[in-house]
Amino acid sequence: MTDIDLSGYRVTDTFFGAPYIEVDEPRERPSPHRFIEGGFANTDTRFAFYYPPAEQYEGRMFQPLEGGHGGHTVTFGGGVLGEMFQRIALGARLGGYMVESNQGHIGDNLDERHGDNPTLYGHLASAEAARLSKFVAAQVYGSAPHHSYVYGGSGGGRRSPLCLENCPGVWDGAMPSTSGGDIAEHGNTKRVKAGSVMSFGQMFNVQRLLGKDGIIALADRMAPGGSGNPFEGLTTHQREELASLYRQGYAQGNEFMISEPMGQMWLYTSLSDELVATDPDYFQNFWTEPGYVGHDQPDAVLGDLIDQECTVVRTLSARDLNESPDFAGPEFQTMRILAAIVGAGGDAYDFPYAVEVAGLEGGYRVGANVKVLTGEAAGRSLHATGAAGNVFACDGTGDANTKRFMGVRPGDTVHVSNRTFLAYCYFARYHVMDSEPAFDHLKLDGVPIFPQHPVPEMSPLMGVCYSGNYQGKLIWIHHTHDSSVWPAWGTLYHRAVLGAQGEQGAAENFRIRWTQFAEHGPYQMVPPEPRRASATRLIDNRGIMEQSLRDLVDWVERGVEPAGTDYAVRSGQVILPPTAKERGGIQPVAHVTANGGVRAEVRVGETVRLEVEAAVPPGAGTIVDVQWDFDGSGTYPFRHEGVDGGSTALTLCTTTAYDTPGTYFVTARVNAHRTGDVHSTLDRIETIGQARIVVS
Repeated sequence: MTDIDLSGYRVTDTFFGAPYIEVDEPRERPSPHRFIEGGFANTDTRFAFYYPPAEQYEGRMFQPLEGGHGGHTVTFGGGVLGEMFQRIALGARLGGYMVESNQGHIGDNLDERHGDNPTLYGHLASAEAARLSKFVAAQVYGSAPHHSYVYGGSGGGRRSPLCLENCPGVWDGAMPSTSGGDIAEHGNTKRVKAGSVMSFGQMFNVQRLLGKDGIIALADRMAPGGSGNPFEGLTTHQREELASLYRQGYAQGNEFMISEPMGQMWLYTSLSDELVATDPDYFQNFWTEPGYVGHDQPDAVLGDLIDQECTVVRTLSARDLNESPDFAGPEFQTMRILAAIVGAGGDAYDFPYAVEVAGLEGGYRVGANVKVLTGEAAGRSLHATGAAGNVFACDGTGDANTKRFMGVRPGDTVHVSNRTFLAYCYFARYHVMDSEPAFDHLKLDGVPIFPQHPVPEMSPLMGVCYSGNYQGKLIWIHHTHDSSVWPAWGTLYHRAVLGAQGEQGAAENFRIRWTQFAEHGPYQMVPPEPRRASATRLIDNRGIMEQSLRDLVDWVERGVEPAGTDYAVRSGQVILPPTAKERGGIQPVAHVTANGGVRAEVRVGETVRLEVEAAVPPGAGTIVDVQWDFDGSGTYPFRHEGVDGGSTALTLCTTTAYDTPGTYFVTARVNAHRTGDVHSTLDRIETIGQARIVVS
């Protein structure tokens, strides 16, 4: 293994000092590669390069961007996410190496020299890391890559189009997924205003008003074979808030996730202190002025209020939450999942991520501010991403993000208050975005109904506003059941490209693909419903992502035009055509019936006839596998024999019976493959169909 010489590299952007290497070694996990890690002098920008064996290199570079705000050098190259997503191996299968960077900052802290200028974090740091990786690749492989690609989901999806827009010549194509944001002129340096800041408060309010049991009942009404009426049994205020949530874009059919805030709560914790600092009048007026819910309708909020001092019992790490029997109950499940993600980086598994307090009574606890009053960490302000009993898992911004409960000791005093959070639950009413159709229902004749405050900006770590103007090709992936980045938000970049490039430019350079039944992350990270395992109501979208990345390469390098998905938007909801031929894209479409309908009512022991009709869109391959799960457990014990990869459409039947009364969801999982390879475990494109069976 020859040494790497960086002396000949010249930075493109003079903000960056000379590059340096701290680690250069061979590694076997998550897959074999040469690992190089370092940074740029006089900056907080760090990079990691992953070069697979030379025989796998075909002259390409792939750069996945970390979600959220970024801030970590190794995300997809190691730890839990490295093993889960295997992106080093993915790049190698496509003939390339992988690049990561911390996108210009460490944790949630801004680079001291660059401050709050969003250009560094949105694209400049990623671009300089990419350029350096090509210089190094020429030494590792004997040639620099001839084509390069940037992609990412969530916050990484937010920033990957910015890379293509603002750094021509660095990348040839981009594949962002599940993100959104503001639109401005090309070359702008503006921070982003995004509807998510307002709409997540709306989601939290519905969660609070309906409660866990109410949301489970709502999800059941909206599940296959339910009444389909989301408003049954709700009060006037609950109906108003739920209707507003749907109009703002939350996906019908994924209501259970309203009770399980994940990325949405992280965004609130990262912005809460800044929201109060930049708009203090709103958080005061909410409780004291006419026209605001806290003043006019105190019964809507006072019963949930918390504002008291408590004593720390102990701090808790991801290891404690995932391995101690004290936290094995279902009420800690989401907290355990998020703790495992936080602890994905080795030593972080023992990081003090949560706190248990004594003396707290009543109130609504998720979202509460936990401020340390005494001891080594006095003054630190954190916010509850999750709460169960008197245990609070927390996050914050700046040092609070990187330290959490470091320095907090048993006996320290904390102040727990949710005054800010309760006001945030009604934030959308008072911060209407003029340019977003999602907020039109909060206006009359273009005038907002409620008193208005300035729409807040997102963190500069999210980059600048989109323009839709770029050189290269871009495939945008969005999911119909994404509770963190709602489906309607996926249309924003499509509109930006049409505005900047026109119909012809969009046809030549842009595609949008919708993935039905996919959440923000793999279903393995999503808590189950009471009668439906997450594997029976959601799909694994990793095959869709890999196939789409392959399609992007073919589009850029060979001119093979990829299929896009047809869709419409009505009342904030994304509507997909019912058939595979009309819909397009690459995902199969499946419809399931039980005794001829989406709902069957039978007696114990009575045979139920199940049927699935499945079809693959034109040019997207053939069906290679059909499995059934009969009881919502997610085990899929039955697989149809004879599915040989030779058909683009199938109708298959089976039967089942139940020996215990109850309500069961029966699910058919259908997989397609571009070449019809029934043995391939990669690039499988998944969908599901489901029916309800009520056994008496």
